[in-house]
Amino acid sequence: MKEDPGFYDYWPYDKRPKIAWPNGAKMAFWVAPNIEYYELKPPANPYRAAWPQPSPALPGYTIRDYGNRVGHVRQMEVLEKYGVRGSISLSTALCDHHPEIIEMCKERNWEFFSHGIYNTRYTYGMTEQQERDVIKDSMETIYKHTGQKCAGYLASALSHSELTLDLFAEVGTELFGEEGGFYTCDLFHDDQPTPIHLRNNKKFVSIPYSLEMNDTIAYVVNKIEPRRYGQQIKENFDRLYQEGEESGTIMCIPTHNYQVSCPHRLKAFEEALEYITGHDDVWVTTGREIAEFFIDNYYDDISADIASRQQGGQ
Repeated sequence: MKEDPGFYDYWPYDKRPKIAWPNGAKMAFWVAPNIEYYELKPPANPYRAAWPQPSPALPGYTIRDYGNRVGHVRQMEVLEKYGVRGSISLSTALCDHHPEIIEMCKERNWEFFSHGIYNTRYTYGMTEQQERDVIKDSMETIYKHTGQKCAGYLASALSHSELTLDLFAEVGTELFGEEGGFYTCDLFHDDQPTPIHLRNNKKFVSIPYSLEMNDTIAYVVNKIEPRRYGQQIKENFDRLYQEGEESGTIMCIPTHNYQVSCPHRLKAFEEALEYITGHDDVWVTTGREIAEFFIDNYYDDISADIASRQQGGQ
């Protein structure tokens, strides 16, 4: 294993080139509903157990099933109310298990990006060819069921290898040319897009996907209450919006239909969305549109600035 994955160079926040989002927006805002499929008894992985309990792990399995039965409709209604198109982090097995959810998202022109096939099958221990096959299967499934050329990737259950980003970009090019496989959500190092180093030198960008705003981190790891989660979202927005005056920032809220869509939690989320979308100079968009805009308008200049700083040009 490398001491540093080498995906990106250090790029200090101070005195960066200004990024301006479409129509002069200070901030790009996107919501990434993780629509996942969990297996009750998945194939064993030697590095990570799917469930903390012996089989059958009914509490964990059934609350996730709640998200695909009830929660997805609630969140969809709230996002639609505030003009937010979801960027779905998709367990692509859902296309076969629950095609009705896929159809509802397609009707609303939501984006689909790959979150692997099942969220109970991890990258750990895979050979390069096995991981390539999984990524290709997931991208082909999205295209088959939605017609979309998958642009983004979030590793299944955040399980990565050192080659995940390279493989995703390469498979994207193989399947769709420059229209597929050009952004990742798997890195959490910045509040602005970052050009990523790949072995094939493809233009590829990391788009901020906040673990801090992730509802599972908030509720399960940090164990906070819904009202506090809503406050955190607003405070996160306020800071990034303020800094967006100098150079465009990005805010993402990653969600799960078995977390944020529980009845007692939904109101705080809705109030936060109402607050954010009440600002005219916020670009409410999708992950793909952010990545495309950045690559088309800023990738080369930002890459040059990063390289200059690495060479002591500042």
